[in-house]
Amino acid sequence: MSAPAPHLSVLRRPEVEARVGLSRSSIYAFMAAGHFPKPIRIGARAVAWRLSDVENWLASRSENNIPNPATPEKE
Repeated sequence: MSAPAPHLSVLRRPEVEARVGLSRSSIYAFMAAGHFPKPIRIGARAVAWRLSDVENWLASRSENNIPNPATPEKE
């Protein structure tokens, strides 16, 4: 018999936007660049982000200067 899954807190996109202070397009640009966690599928047409992934991302942002993929880098 397997142990029950631990409680998993998830955030839908509007909650993620409010928590991280980014727009939808910025979140998806960061994801495409590999700088933001990818969501998990919670239904046939629904995704959500793990709260722990978003919190870890926010913590890493304060520790590192990650470039914004929406703005070109200066040479």
